[in-house]
Amino acid sequence: MEATALVSPDQLWSAQEVLLRPSPVPAAAGVYGWHFKRPPHLDLDAGRLLYVGIAPRYMANRTSTQNLRKRVRYHYRGNAAGSTLRLTLGCLLGLGLRRVGSGKRMTFGKAGEATLSQWMADNAQVCWIEQSEPWDLESQLISELDLPLNLDQNRHNAFHHRLKEIRAQARRRARELPISS
Repeated sequence: MEATALVSPDQLWSAQEVLLRPSPVPAAAGVYGWHFKRPPHLDLDAGRLLYVGIAPRYMANRTSTQNLRKRVRYHYRGNAAGSTLRLTLGCLLGLGLRRVGSGKRMTFGKAGEATLSQWMADNAQVCWIEQSEPWDLESQLISELDLPLNLDQNRHNAFHHRLKEIRAQARRRARELPISS
């Protein structure tokens, strides 16, 4: 089954490896899984699959330009406004979420995002499988596996309520602060 390739992968890739050019991550559709040497929260276990994501997302009305390479690289070096994984990790690590730009987007600011990128470089490892329609497999994995960092389709997970509340608190605090430059 495809889940085995994500739960017990033959290889896990670090930020340093993924960000190389050429990148080992294929520019193809698929599912990716995140493992952590050190978990982002005390209630989570180290060294196991904690989150899955897909590229591209299912969109009935247009074709997405996303692929595994773009998404995985973005998670390692992007910002919380464009990566729910980064948003979740930063909130769990206690980084200060801030409104930026027009005030609708939220990130951890330049310093916070750099701290998060370094934490991920030190602790996060990723694997992937190519899949032409990854949304079906993502739903199956979330329903069958213990993936505490996934929120969407994952209300049954024991960590879901706590994670949702941690993220909501971070957003509330951000809205109380002035917009960051």
